[in-house]
Amino acid sequence: MSKLRLAIVGAGPAGIYAADLLIKSEMRDFEVSIDLFDLLPAPYGLVRYGVAPDHPRIKGIIRALYEVLDRGDIRFFGNVQYGKDITLEDLKSHYNAVIFATGAIKDADLNIPGIDLDGSYGAADFVNWYDAHPDFPREWPLNAKQVAVIGNGNVALDVARVLAKLPEQMLSTDIPANVYEGLKSSPVTDVHVFGRRGPAQVKFTPLELREATHIEGVDCIVYDEDFKYDEGSQNAIDTNNQTRVMVNTLEGLREEPQNTGAARRLHLHFFSAPVEVLGEDGKVAGLRIERTELDGTGNVKPTGEFHDFDVQAVYRAVGYFGSELEQIPYDSKHGVIPNDGGRVLAGDSVIPGVYATGWIKRGPVGLIGHTKSDALETINNMIADRETWWQPTNSNEATVVALLNERGVEFVGWPEWLLIDARERELGEAEGRERIKLVDRADFLAVAKG
Repeated sequence: MSKLRLAIVGAGPAGIYAADLLIKSEMRDFEVSIDLFDLLPAPYGLVRYGVAPDHPRIKGIIRALYEVLDRGDIRFFGNVQYGKDITLEDLKSHYNAVIFATGAIKDADLNIPGIDLDGSYGAADFVNWYDAHPDFPREWPLNAKQVAVIGNGNVALDVARVLAKLPEQMLSTDIPANVYEGLKSSPVTDVHVFGRRGPAQVKFTPLELREATHIEGVDCIVYDEDFKYDEGSQNAIDTNNQTRVMVNTLEGLREEPQNTGAARRLHLHFFSAPVEVLGEDGKVAGLRIERTELDGTGNVKPTGEFHDFDVQAVYRAVGYFGSELEQIPYDSKHGVIPNDGGRVLAGDSVIPGVYATGWIKRGPVGLIGHTKSDALETINNMIADRETWWQPTNSNEATVVALLNERGVEFVGWPEWLLIDARERELGEAEGRERIKLVDRADFLAVAKG
């Protein structure tokens, strides 16, 4: 075969890395032509729509992804919905193979009583609101003085930090006016973050922890009873530099408490397993936790000791979950596409020409580095499978554009994205900021059409 026509569904880091790694692969002895499709009119996936806007390192990641797409050897088709605007049959008739890199944007469930009360939210929905995702409501109910965030990962800390931070501190970011006004209206005084295990088992990264514990105008409070270590904990501290840094950061807060009398406080609670969201008149009125204790291995067991906290809102940040795709097998227990090294499986059989990478392949774990190695595995397996690829009947690159136009799909190509990108920068420049995000699809398309 002299040329591979490849479709990638999902233009976040996983999809972009897969495209870039294929182009640079030393295993490749054929030409490639890659089309990248995304449901959104913007590229970059969770880097744009899943990370808090006040993270400076996002800019570096987006810059790297931008440079890959700006080379001109990968075509971008934004605002195209797989299963509706383009189907699996369409892909088979235009490409030799497809890689699904659709990620995970839904919240994982937390099955405790009261989780469905008014005032109980999924963290992912809140993130999509403050990151200006075009498919989520423009308003968010920020009316609680005391808030609980359940989870001990980076998303939990992001959510807690955005809730606790003074709204004017967010004005240097790319948030649109509706997000700033929403945060400005919040009467919040206390944000409580609850983790089931101890300080040596947190899933934060050191940078996120430092950011959360040093917010101007916010006191970060920890509790003496939460600082316990068993043999498993001590082993983690001794052998893992990241764990050691985080424990030292938390111990520092314990030794030198932040007692400035700030109007807002961020509380970090450990050994606290949520067991019930308490309600009153159908609304959140509190959170009941059960204290846990270490079992010697670094894991925890319940103690039978319960505490109630007065809160009027609860955010669960217990993980992301992948969504089902039309005509593609789905593991509903784990929220992934069943696969073997990226080769998509129907039962025990490999489906020719269909691959997966990123969180929809392995679940919502790992950082950017994992996404690259993950994509490399999928790409290498796909190259090894060249004898089983599809034989398309319409492999000409122009026929995909004609198909989308014929169906009235208002897709956003890379040249159109550059117009949108310039418009967001223009909006930001007027207010002394790097950019201000567009929110509505109609606005994206209006700028794309010039």
